[in-house]
Amino acid sequence: MSEQQATGDGSVANTAGPGRLYGVGLGPGDPSLMTVRAVQVIAQADVIAYHSARHGRSIARSIAAEHLRADHIEEALVYPVTTESTDHPGGYRGALDEFYESAAARLAVHLDAGRTVAVISEGDPLFYGSYQHMHKRLAHRYPTEVIPGVTSISAAAARLGKPLAEADEVLTILPGTLPEEELTARLASTDTAVVMKLGRTFPTVRRAMERSGRLPEAHYVERATMPGERTEKLADIDAETVPYFSVTVVPSRVAEQSYSAPGAEADEATAPSGPGEVVVVGTGPAGPLWLTPESRGALAAAEDLVGYATYLDRVPLRPGQRRHASDNKVESERAELALDLARRGRRVAVVSG
Repeated sequence: MSEQQATGDGSVANTAGPGRLYGVGLGPGDPSLMTVRAVQVIAQADVIAYHSARHGRSIARSIAAEHLRADHIEEALVYPVTTESTDHPGGYRGALDEFYESAAARLAVHLDAGRTVAVISEGDPLFYGSYQHMHKRLAHRYPTEVIPGVTSISAAAARLGKPLAEADEVLTILPGTLPEEELTARLASTDTAVVMKLGRTFPTVRRAMERSGRLPEAHYVERATMPGERTEKLADIDAETVPYFSVTVVPSRVAEQSYSAPGAEADEATAPSGPGEVVVVGTGPAGPLWLTPESRGALAAAEDLVGYATYLDRVPLRPGQRRHASDNKVESERAELALDLARRGRRVAVVSG
């Protein structure tokens, strides 16, 4: 057989030598969100490989189905385990590692024969994707190209119609499989977040959202761009209904704080949208590196910062956040200001040294 290599116009040309490996991102589920390059590679590849659970159904194959040819060689890479237990001597991880080695060996047979192999995966191949395990075992041995795809995170934000991050905000992407304490700390300390891999982890994720104070901001997105898509406030979701293909999004605070409906007047004296709050935050002895996750989260969530000017200077500037700096001898006036702002429905952080 001959190798098929990419040319300048995006087509695939035949030359002598080993086959070429492609990791092809298919996007979040809607076939129309596949890239032009992904369609080109699939249509002209010799072998199409995809992962699936033991039931044999592959989401990746269903996305790419209309582009598969009758003469495509299909390699279904079926996981020996997914969430169930295993009697493999190496445990769950050992069973998967053995499977990945076997799957890579199957694909290597085609590549050694000069066939072009396209490993297709939903989302992006190198973002929590199954393809990456093939890439680590084969990319150093064969010519390889990775075709990026639209991630589920991008699709979720688009379906919610809410910015993920703006200006200097930090977006944190978390797997729901983390321990609850770790999830809580990371949610408290970041500006915006996406938690993936829900399903069985949903109760833990919801508790972490509540403990970190992020539950009122959190949104739930299920099967974005796919049949059965659902979007709701996270607090309203029944844990028994949550599949693996769902994410939780805590969107941009800047966007939420700065948006006003067309024709609306911005006025500090307008009625509050909800109860305000006052938190007192210690900045620690030596700046941002010494802030606890909870302190960092409280500073990020605040709409107003009140404090001695020297202490406020230690806090990073955030778009849309108001600062009320004063001298170090007016403690009672600062307290009165903080409480007055909270009575108007504002989230206030009083910054201490």
